[in-house]
Amino acid sequence: MIDRYPRTTSERQRTLAQLDQATRERIEAAALELFSEREFHRVKLINIARDARISLQTLYKYYGSKETVLFASLDTWLGDLASRMIDHLQGIENFEDRLRKVFWVLLDYFERNPKVAQIILSSVYLNTWREDDTFRQPALMSVFLNVINEGRELGILTREVDEIEISDFIWGVANRVVAMWLVRGRKEPLAAKAPAMFGMVWRAIASERVLAERLLADQVPQRASAAG
Repeated sequence: MIDRYPRTTSERQRTLAQLDQATRERIEAAALELFSEREFHRVKLINIARDARISLQTLYKYYGSKETVLFASLDTWLGDLASRMIDHLQGIENFEDRLRKVFWVLLDYFERNPKVAQIILSSVYLNTWREDDTFRQPALMSVFLNVINEGRELGILTREVDEIEISDFIWGVANRVVAMWLVRGRKEPLAAKAPAMFGMVWRAIASERVLAERLLADQVPQRASAAG
């Protein structure tokens, strides 16, 4: 039995490398169903073991606690989000389009994986999660912050706040949109909201120079039309 559940992605990878992939996938599938349907404290290791069709002893041997099951699963799910984000950014040169795509991928991923969104919003205890390496998501956040840093260096994004605060703002908007989409019963496609929502986000984080240039560009056709 594991005395202390591993708190970092690397620790989990070393431990779970000894577990066959098919078994791990069943465990993560069980975690997805159970933690999205119940509050964290109502899920027991025996529930996960039963749904994954493995012995409780095996679950203890490789995970040690339900926290490890949840955080290891989040490593997988959010790692998939990071991979999708990297793939979608390939070949996009315009910075605004790159950031727009990042925002769209966030909403599209959670539309496709509403149970992951439900778990993050309602089944993860923030005080426990922030002590774990999963909370920082180095792979995902490096992609996100690299795009933001590029925009600040080019003078496209505001420099009134740093890249972390810009990231927090974007994630905050995305999290609220996802949360209310879940609360309202997922009646409309979530990613369909991305263009309008990103337009609002862009006006909040773009530099004054970029906003002024956009305003000027919008006024030129209007003047031309009035002159004609």
